[in-house]
Amino acid sequence: MKSAAESARAAEFTRQVRRFCKANANEAIVKKYSRFFREGYDAYGLDDKAYNECVAQVSMENNITLRLALDAAPEFLESGKYEETIFAIRFLKMHIGEFTLDTFKQLEKWFQHGIGNWAHADILSGDVFPVFLIENIVPLKAFESWRTAGNKFQRRAAAVTLIKTLKEKKDFRELFEFIEPLMTDSAREVHQGVGWFLREAWKLRKVETEKFLMKWKNKSPRLIYRYATEKMTPAQKRVFKKNE
Repeated sequence: MKSAAESARAAEFTRQVRRFCKANANEAIVKKYSRFFREGYDAYGLDDKAYNECVAQVSMENNITLRLALDAAPEFLESGKYEETIFAIRFLKMHIGEFTLDTFKQLEKWFQHGIGNWAHADILSGDVFPVFLIENIVPLKAFESWRTAGNKFQRRAAAVTLIKTLKEKKDFRELFEFIEPLMTDSAREVHQGVGWFLREAWKLRKVETEKFLMKWKNKSPRLIYRYATEKMTPAQKRVFKKNE
């Protein structure tokens, strides 16, 4: 539980970031990127230079510990502003070497606080959550409940997180068994994530992956297969066409 001092520090930290965001807002950037987000894009409109300047500025003014990053995160996430969640992730990534089981349990709650688009989910799934598996901080079993989570982006993350672990595995059977509940998911965003994972698995172990694809080809949404077979030849793709 946070002390009053810790809560006040986190609140001031978020205010500093927000002041910078408002001072550097750019509506043209918002319009440029809004088309990529079906669920809406509430943003200030910062470019990469502004992101870096903000991180540098607030880092000079604060000792950004892992505790401070985690304490401030819920407010960033719940604001709905695109960049605030990006900052929450960036401040967290400064402390990847300090991750523990408790860190994982806190980060799971981020999906309840406001991970509501594919971009935030994929950044976490590419840069943050794989660390817990690769460093053996948690077992794959720790992600099992994600496959049936109410937040479709958490279900997407359950598959996308595995991509960074592929090169660590001697065989993919455990991973394929893990994603089976997602092979009949109802959400388009989950289909894309599962298909992406299978495409990357196929690049590394074609025979093993094709056997799994054959098993599900008549049961799974076609979008999964469009992504999974993207790098295949036309002849290879036809093998995985759904039986009529």
